[in-house]
Amino acid sequence: MELMDKTINSYFDVWLGPRDPRVKGWLLLENYTPTFIFSVLYLLIVWLGPKYMRNKQPFSCRGILVIYNLGLTLLSLYMFYELVTGVLEGGYSFFCQDTHSGGEADMKIIRVLWWYYFSKLIEFMDTFFFILRKNNHQITVLHVYHHATMLNIWWFVMNWVPCGHSYFGATLNSFIHVLMYSYYGLSAVPAMRPYLWWKKYITQGQLIQFVLTIFQTSCGVVWPCAFPQGWLYFQISYMISLIILFTNFYIQTYNKKASSRRKEYQNGSTAIANGYTNSFSSLENNVKQRKQRKD
Repeated sequence: MELMDKTINSYFDVWLGPRDPRVKGWLLLENYTPTFIFSVLYLLIVWLGPKYMRNKQPFSCRGILVIYNLGLTLLSLYMFYELVTGVLEGGYSFFCQDTHSGGEADMKIIRVLWWYYFSKLIEFMDTFFFILRKNNHQITVLHVYHHATMLNIWWFVMNWVPCGHSYFGATLNSFIHVLMYSYYGLSAVPAMRPYLWWKKYITQGQLIQFVLTIFQTSCGVVWPCAFPQGWLYFQISYMISLIILFTNFYIQTYNKKASSRRKEYQNGSTAIANGYTNSFSSLENNVKQRKQRKD
């Protein structure tokens, strides 16, 4: 294992250049192997989990879901607060911010972005809960792609560009996750479900987040600083892939459902109208029959 780690690290150093020494020795960052293994295990569970649960009763998981979602809500709120205050303390530029000019604020950003990276490992549990509850329809290509890639991407970010221009997407995403995990936590309580109306707007917020991240990242391309350009181009490409997948999800989930509801409503209205007409006709026939019997 140690030999493999050294080999992989040497390849990365050749391809991407020297790592940021400020994160040397940090948990899970020294070598890529643990992150890769976690990702492979995640994909194996996604593949085998539904097969294992096929003939089993779904688990409720209600109590643990409330705790889990509350925990991620609080973690996301903490990360959002720390990132915003760190950016303000370091005088970070919106247009382009390198990784070594924020002083102590850079270290604050690095520490909180490590938690952001680690939260992507915790979020694998989202999928595992779907499997245990047999909500397999929620395990979409988008869901698996997003979860499996984020942990790996942020391992590289933390080793090469752990602060500076990397702050923006994580800040927006932490805010969205405050809304998202609070929603999921509340939805685990049946009595709260009738009062939850903002799920659709969370997806809209995610799409806005990706567009804003592309805009802010593009600023670093147009008005460059010492932040590596390759990372900016990669982030733009990744955000585009998420926009495509999330837009497809939004259309499939909300637009098509709304269209089908409208059709059901129209069909129902026709049925009621027909029922009324038929009843009225039958009433007329009954009256006529009575008149005929009297005559």
